[in-house]
Amino acid sequence: MTVSIRRASIDDAEALARIYDDASVRAGTLQMPYPLVSTWRDRLAQTDGQIILVASSGESVIGNIGLHLNLKTPRRAHAASLGMGVQTAWQRKGVGSALLAAVIDIADNWYGLARLELSVYTDNEAGVALYKKFGFEIEGTLRAYALREGVLVDTYSMARLRARPNITPR
Repeated sequence: MTVSIRRASIDDAEALARIYDDASVRAGTLQMPYPLVSTWRDRLAQTDGQIILVASSGESVIGNIGLHLNLKTPRRAHAASLGMGVQTAWQRKGVGSALLAAVIDIADNWYGLARLELSVYTDNEAGVALYKKFGFEIEGTLRAYALREGVLVDTYSMARLRARPNITPR
């Protein structure tokens, strides 16, 4: 089945809450159990400083990615952070790649960002491989970074740097 990428809307709140209520998806993110639909509605209504895209198959939302800009920190305006999640049944089927490609296109070609940052759990081998495929590099290990099911776990701090912005000669 075809996967399409589009901008998220408030109407996607229930589907996104359902995705992150899955223990397997939640284990790879900083999301909390039992997400509220109202919390997702609030996030989706907040349009300043973030772009949230969803992946869908037919009428079903199967994943999302967020690009979080540094609007209030001028000296970090060249950088943004990412966060994403894909429904368990759709993992390792190209959905993450499609979401990441779409958000990198926006970051590079519409915002001119020089740096994209993310954190990924060190035991998330598939996630690390996906990010490396798109040019992200491990910059460091954050020890005991997050509590996951009662255990403090490490994450990698990863970033993708654009070498030079595209400049068209006159």
